Amino acid sequence: MLKIGIVGASGYAGGELIRLLARHSNVKIQAIASRTHIGKPLGEVFPSLALPDLPLTFVGPEEMDGCDLVFLAVPHGVASGMAEKLVGAGQKVIDIGADFRIRDLDIYHQWYRVEHKAPELMGEAVYGLPEIHREEIKNARIIGNPGCYPTSVILALAPLLKAGLVKLDTIVIDSLSGVSGAGRGEGALYHFPHCDENLIAYGVGTHRHVPEIEQELSALAGSELKVTFTPHLVPTIRGILTTVTLGIEGATSTEELIDAYRSFYKDEYFVRVLGLERLPQTKGVLGSNFCELAIRFDPRVGRAVVISAIDNLGKGAASQAIQNMNLMAGWEEKLGIDQPAIYP
Repeated sequence: MLKIGIVGASGYAGGELIRLLARHSNVKIQAIASRTHIGKPLGEVFPSLALPDLPLTFVGPEEMDGCDLVFLAVPHGVASGMAEKLVGAGQKVIDIGADFRIRDLDIYHQWYRVEHKAPELMGEAVYGLPEIHREEIKNARIIGNPGCYPTSVILALAPLLKAGLVKLDTIVIDSLSGVSGAGRGEGALYHFPHCDENLIAYGVGTHRHVPEIEQELSALAGSELKVTFTPHLVPTIRGILTTVTLGIEGATSTEELIDAYRSFYKDEYFVRVLGLERLPQTKGVLGSNFCELAIRFDPRVGRAVVISAIDNLGKGAASQAIQNMNLMAGWEEKLGIDQPAIYP
């Protein structure tokens, strides 16, 4: 039985971790931590988690002794300050934030504008996208869990980039996210009167997920590339729908490209490649660890459109973190996260 700690457990991703881990057969939640809720019972902060057999009370972030693995669901710049002590004590770490996703420390400083407090761990941290880095994850002590937008983008483009079918200077990404992606903190942009019945683009050309996306796509392509990425906030609670348009070379039909995707993901339980019958939608993946993908090719212009759908709190955060934990522990990869989507 693996003893689990969660720091930042009062946020949306932390709450989703608790919900899923509470019914995971191989773990025990040993400690949940929050700076703002110390001493409060779990059910007071998350009424949905007021379970008789889950009598947890929030403690301080430093109280992780006795845990075998600690999830860090904290803002960038905070996790790096905690990770060194945890790893030094023999505990494994899965950072759901940004501190261990970017391999180049200079790029991290450029985009996040904070000091990285554990640069010596950057070299061994593994980017936790199992469909791409499975074997490295199995032996890792520290995981940088991917961002929600990058997960939707990288899974959408990996088959094309590995096959050398992409004109690398043509990638344009538009992503739509529910408001839970902004976290549980306050901000007028995320208040109901503002976000309901409203659509808004934000972080145009400056979103901090750009270097993460470019890092992983460049590695898949074997050549450095740049993308145009525009995120949008939409009036839903959770879910991400990403649409990528790009130039294609070496393929001539939608059917040919669908076959390439199905071949690439043939052994991936959590990736569903759709055919011509329908397109991805967030309702197909909410509350789950699944990613839906579809591709269409327009021979008139030599471009393809790739669409992906994930739950930003699931495959984009908590359930993917548990998928990584399962791999690190040597367990069945889908243990505890094998539920279908919630509908309606």
